[in-house]
Parts: sequence; C-alpha cells; structure tokens
Amino acid sequence: MRIPRSRSRSRARARARSTLRASTLAAATLLVGTALAGCGSGGPGGSDDGSLDVWVYQDASTKVQREVVERFNKTSDIKVKLTQVPGEGYSDKMRTSMGTPNAPDVFFNWGGGSISDFVKKDMLLDLDPAMAKDPELKKAFIPTILDAGAIDGKHYGIPMRGMQPVILFYNKDVFEKAGAQPPKSWDDLLKLIDTFKDKGVTPFALAGTDAWTELMWVEYLVDRYGGAGVFQKIQSQGMAAWDDPAVLKAAQTVRDLVGRGAFGKNYKSVNYTADGASTLFAKGKAAMHLMGSWEYANQKANQPAFAKSGLGWTTFPAVPGGSGDPKSVVGNPTNYWSVNAKVKGDKQKTAIEFMKFAAKQDYSKDLIANGDVPTTSDATSLLAGHENPDYARFQYDLVKQAPDFTLSWDQALPATYTPPLHTAVQKLFNGQLSPAGFIDALKGM
Repeated sequence: MRIPRSRSRSRARARARSTLRASTLAAATLLVGTALAGCGSGGPGGSDDGSLDVWVYQDASTKVQREVVERFNKTSDIKVKLTQVPGEGYSDKMRTSMGTPNAPDVFFNWGGGSISDFVKKDMLLDLDPAMAKDPELKKAFIPTILDAGAIDGKHYGIPMRGMQPVILFYNKDVFEKAGAQPPKSWDDLLKLIDTFKDKGVTPFALAGTDAWTELMWVEYLVDRYGGAGVFQKIQSQGMAAWDDPAVLKAAQTVRDLVGRGAFGKNYKSVNYTADGASTLFAKGKAAMHLMGSWEYANQKANQPAFAKSGLGWTTFPAVPGGSGDPKSVVGNPTNYWSVNAKVKGDKQKTAIEFMKFAAKQDYSKDLIANGDVPTTSDATSLLAGHENPDYARFQYDLVKQAPDFTLSWDQALPATYTPPLHTAVQKLFNGQLSPAGFIDALKGM
C-alpha cells in the first residue's frame, strides 16, 4: 500500500495497511480530540490565525511535504500550516474530524473508498472547475493516476506522492542458478513453479498472515481475465456484480496455484509486517514475490546488497483466454490532496495554488531524491536522478503505458467492506472457501 523507506517505516506502513481501518472509533476520537484540538485551527476556512491547515500522513516521505510548504509559504500571503498526523489510525482520525470544527482544510488521502463517503455528503471540493480554468494542471499528471482519484467521473484529488504499482519481483541469483528466465507468459509462470520446486525453492514468497498481500493476486487475475471493467462494474453496481465469470476464474486459478505448491507449504504463517516474506525472498528461499513497488525500498533498507544487485522485476503476465489488457496494472496509483468543501474565498484559491505545487518539477525532484517515482507526465527526464534509474524508468513506463490502473480493492471500496473482503480472500487461499463459496462471500458483504 505504501512505500517503506526503513525497517520501522516498512513495518508501520504494512501494519497500517492491514489494520488502519480496524482502529477503534473511540481511540480515534480521543486522539483527534487531544492531538488535533490544539493545532491552531478554528475549522475549515477559519483557522484562528488565518492560515491554511493541511494534514499529511506522517512517515519518511513527509519531509517532501515539509519542504514544499516552506517553498509555498515564501510565495503566499495566506500561510500553510502542516499537521503531521501519525500514520497508525490516520484514516480514522480523518473520518472523525470531517464535519467538525477540527477538520483540515486540505488533507492527504488514498482516493477511492477513503473519500467516497465525504463525496456523498458534499464535504469535498470538486476540482474539475479549477482544472478547466488551468488545463495545464490536468495535463501535468499521468491520466490513469489522476483519474484513479476520481469519484463518479469527478476529480476530488490532486496526486501528491509517488506511484505505487504492484510488481512481480524476482531473485536474480536464484534464477541464474536454475538457468531460468522471468516469466513472459502464464505457461512460463507455471513451468517456473515446477522448476523451483525441484530446486527446493519456494516459487513465490507470500505473506499469508496478511490478507492484503494475497488480495494482490486476486486483483491481477481478475484484471487479466476480465479487464478493468469487471471491478469498475462492482464499484458502480454493488456487491451483486461480484458474480462475474472473471472473478470465478481468478478464484479457481488461486486454488490451482496453491495446489501446485506455488507458495510453498508454510505461507499461512509467513508475515509481511515483520519482513518475513521479504526476507525469505532476499535470502533465496523464494524465487519471486508479487508486491507493491515499495518492496525495492524495503529491500534497500533491510537487505541492501540484494536490492543493489540481486533484485529483478517484471510485469504480471497475461492469462490464457483472458480479455484484460496485459499492460494494465493494479495497486495504489498514488496519494492525493483533497480540499474541504467548506473552504471558501481566498483560502480556497490558496488551497488550489498550494496543490498546484505538486505538479512542479521541483516537487518531482524532491520525490525522486526520496526514492519515489513521480506521477507527473513530464518526469521522464528527471528519472536519471533516482537512486536506481533502471527501476524508476521501468516503474514509470509501466504506469504511463497502462490503459488502466485499478486501485487496490480494499482502498477503492468503502471501508466497511475491508474486513469481510480480507477474510474471504484469506479463506480462499487457505482452502476454507471453494471458488464458488468465495463468490458467495463477496456477494454477501
């Protein structure tokens, strides 16, 4: 979900991904009341000192936002105050504050389900009029990423962090010892399962204790079998739309992979939050790992030698009979800035001008210096400054050429669906649900 930059950041973000929405409302309310009541805000558009209150998820990337606030405040009469909210429980704090005097003026989010309830209640500013007045703002970002932050065709977010696609990583040393090449087709992938099993190596690392890592497999398989329109239909038509042939075929393929031993015998007890799957992968105990783009930074922090010379990457292959475009990707396109609809007048103009800084090359350079890959459409010439230019270019081209970028289902759907979705996925992998039972579980959410 996020991009870890260190061991602590990796664990915190992985924990946040699996437990963020499970934080208790009571705790969130208490934390918001105590930690944010004193941050100098008199409510949206009404800060006590006339400043603009901007919330950001606090982690190692926050320094990029701190730097842009400093630059912006040198140009603006209305100053930005950056409130760094600890990542654990950020989503609950955001939800608890909206509609109260302590709500932020501008805030970090994941798009999709993380803001859909706010949109329904007219709490967010529709940014399409601002883009119509300034067409260059819309052109500044890769279209699939900008659109991933839209709700019902309207844009409520401006991309403000790096892209986060799910990538098929592989261990170069393990492949070399086996005389193998990265898979270019589904048949290649199935043959590699047998190849590595014969070598005593688990074909794919999988953190089975963290259901969101398994969800990545289901998301890609549904996309490859039926295309991005399958999940788009689910979002627009509701849970009954899970009854799609592509979802059933994806579930059957998951059971086939498990039965073939693709994930080994102990995946149910392997974790991601404590670097279990990533360590097995880096140590050569597993040959491949389907994971978000943050896996590179995670390995760089914890297994730097492996990240430098042993980590390879490729695309998720097409599947036989699938109608989905093999260039499409899944994952978290990026994070977004959104504006509270109660922000009016000069403050609203200031909020929009502040968000425009995310489209500037200075901001993209800061992201690259932080190890991220920007979502701006003109970033190609800047990628040579990335700590691993080859990886940055692969990731950037992967996303820029993708006809669709499907937001992770547990972020795209309203938060109430996350626990039952994770449970159903985990039970599918563990053999507690048949493919047909998986569909029934999803339709019953």
